[in-house]
Amino acid sequence: MGGLILPSKGSVYIDANIVIYAIEKIEPYAGLLAPLWLQAGEPSFTIITSELTWLETLTKPLKDRNSALAETYRSFLKAQEMKLIPVSLAIWEEAAQLRCLGLKTPDALHAATAMNLACELFLTNDKAFTRIPNLPVAVLGKFIQR
Repeated sequence: MGGLILPSKGSVYIDANIVIYAIEKIEPYAGLLAPLWLQAGEPSFTIITSELTWLETLTKPLKDRNSALAETYRSFLKAQEMKLIPVSLAIWEEAAQLRCLGLKTPDALHAATAMNLACELFLTNDKAFTRIPNLPVAVLGKFIQR
């Protein structure tokens, strides 16, 4: 299996599991994502996620009363290299259409956000996103040698 190939410019959408792998250093995925974080500082390259990722990543640390981990997530998502996108009515509308493909609401919101912004790549580890026509999905598990 080859490594993850990123676009040289434009935007890459990351869903919550990508953030979790990076922050909690979950291997083998954290290592696979290293090129993404190196490219993050490039002026013509943007990493995007929905504000929904804020909810999804903070829930467990807050439940576990792990304030240090919660603050690490907050800092990561507020970093200059990250662009958090609010959910607009246009995104809700697109998400409703995507729910018809059998996606769960959070997944539909992530995909609709990426599509609304015409992202060059959608990074995830959830194969459900491959059902979405015209969404350029990269599932991390496909890059891991078993």
